[in-house]
Amino acid sequence: MLSPVLEQAAGLTSGALRAIAELERRVVEIDGGRLKLEWDNLRGRSGDRVEDLLWWEGGRLLGFLGIYGFGESPELAGMVAPDARRRGIGSALLDAAVPLCRERGDRQPLLVVPRESIAGKRLALSRGGTLDHSEHHLVLSGEPISGPQGPEISLRPATVADAPRVVALLERGFGWSGPDDLGDRLERTWLIELGRAVVGTLFLERDDEEASIFGFAVEPSLQGRGIGRAALRQACERLRADGARRISLDVDVANDRALGLYTSIGFTPVTTEDYFALPLS
Repeated sequence: MLSPVLEQAAGLTSGALRAIAELERRVVEIDGGRLKLEWDNLRGRSGDRVEDLLWWEGGRLLGFLGIYGFGESPELAGMVAPDARRRGIGSALLDAAVPLCRERGDRQPLLVVPRESIAGKRLALSRGGTLDHSEHHLVLSGEPISGPQGPEISLRPATVADAPRVVALLERGFGWSGPDDLGDRLERTWLIELGRAVVGTLFLERDDEEASIFGFAVEPSLQGRGIGRAALRQACERLRADGARRISLDVDVANDRALGLYTSIGFTPVTTEDYFALPLS
């Protein structure tokens, strides 16, 4: 029998991507819910540094952990094959990831744990993790629910000149502490306009029939006027017309107002994920 191999990958081959997808399929089939693997990021790894850890045995992928550099605190998300659990694979992957985050100069990484995963929570706590925040993951599988027409709003793609305004909206909406130039996220950024005034922003991302909405923010002083609902409905209609069959988004569990907005459009909660901040020392 071949010895286990813990691969530290700088970039992912097509074979590795297929193995990760197959492992994800098996895990979701058994556990339900979803895994926050950020496939757009996995397929677009630069290859400049190690961002993925893979546990192989006999040519079969039994464990995976990805490092996603969102803001100053990267997110860690992964999985272990159902028939290979309780063998320390998850612990080995996490123990290899934390030093990489430290070498990169990151702040405390956030380990994403599905709330149903008792083993995942136990692992986070055993490494000194503390609960940072939690999010509901919601999915829209059909057309958005129609309703009263809100204010006349429109969506337009952001340009480089719009970056400072987008950053300001994200700062007011989420306490954004990311880069000032938004990097490659700008090409997926849309602005919400009321008349000619920019009043909000959101990111739209599509991967074949799957799409995501994130970074959805409306000027705090203009909230409660139907702008968010009108913009969200229009964004969903745009994604559906572009071929998306499922649209997903995340919302903080404490944000009842946003949760009510999303469910009123037709989004349904699928799972809840806890984010544990891990010490780097």
